[in-house]
Amino acid sequence: MPRTSGPTPPLEISELRLDAAAPLVLVDADEVIALFMRGFESFLSDEGLEMRIDRFALFQNIYRPGEAAHIALEHGRALLHRFFGTGIEAVEPAPGAAEALRRLAGEASIVILTNAPPHSREPRARWLVKHGFDYPQVVNAGPKGPTVRALASLTGGRTAFVDDLLSQLDSAAEASPATARFQMVADERLRPLAPCAPDRHARIDDWEALARAIAAAIRG
Repeated sequence: MPRTSGPTPPLEISELRLDAAAPLVLVDADEVIALFMRGFESFLSDEGLEMRIDRFALFQNIYRPGEAAHIALEHGRALLHRFFGTGIEAVEPAPGAAEALRRLAGEASIVILTNAPPHSREPRARWLVKHGFDYPQVVNAGPKGPTVRALASLTGGRTAFVDDLLSQLDSAAEASPATARFQMVADERLRPLAPCAPDRHARIDDWEALARAIAAAIRG
């Protein structure tokens, strides 16, 4: 699959069969519907490492016990690659997310739009079904804006996009300005550390409230 850091969206979009008349809700996975950091933290513990969450980052929060410097970024990337293949199915779902999306699915198409390595596709698909997120999955790489635009073009209805990362929301705003954007950070420890821009993208960290806001946005 080609990388999507440029304008080309994932090829799997062509395989989607969405209701062209229905609104569309695009939802990130990690730290939106999945408590990724907690799952990765457990995986790291089994590796003899620890997570110290003092910044909105990933590898810079991983330490060997008793050491003051975080592990090398290359080591962190290797651990993450392995986690996506062997540990992603142990991640817990974000509270309220499955119920909220189930309600939204009564009036909109739902697509899980995640940035992850290709080898995570099948384990993540099993995770989605197990936890009540039985929706199509699109695995992206790089900025999500071009993919949001491509997906939004598949429907004549309104589109909403949920992500935890400000950079991805900004990417969507640039590529698909008519798409309603919402920031959600599922892990309570990360919420005060996450960069946000509420003047550009609504920030709602509770799924019940977020679902109401999304419903209002896609109804117009």
